Amino acid sequence: MVRKLKYHEKKLLKKVDFITWKSDRDHREIRIIRKYQLQKREDYTKYNRLALSVQQITSKLKELDCDHPESLQTHSRFYSYAMGLIPTRKSLELCERMTASSFCKRRLPVVMVKIHMAQRVSDAVRFVEQGHVRVGPEIVTDPAYLVTR
Repeated sequence: MVRKLKYHEKKLLKKVDFITWKSDRDHREIRIIRKYQLQKREDYTKYNRLALSVQQITSKLKELDCDHPESLQTHSRFYSYAMGLIPTRKSLELCERMTASSFCKRRLPVVMVKIHMAQRVSDAVRFVEQGHVRVGPEIVTDPAYLVTR
């Protein structure tokens, strides 16, 4: 049987992070998972892949001729402004700098905290999971729900 920890040992253990190791190079990933209360690590990898594909498409769109009428239509259709991933529609450079955290900022619990419906993201996640939140006519129970503008 393990002995009971002394007071100073408990205090020291509070400061130790057992999830992050120095050999791991995913400090950013763990920080984002904690900040936005992602329940699955796969969600972060999906958002990361989406951000990478948006960056690749943006770089290909920049190579197109600006005077070509089809390129203007694709530029206007591609902007992620309506989704809320970029702050303005000014240029494609904003889409080029998109990261996984820009997708995480549009998750329902984070938006709830932003508009002061909940104090913390963890509380908002709990509200969503318990079915206390509606988006339009339907009740949302998935905290990974992405909210558009």
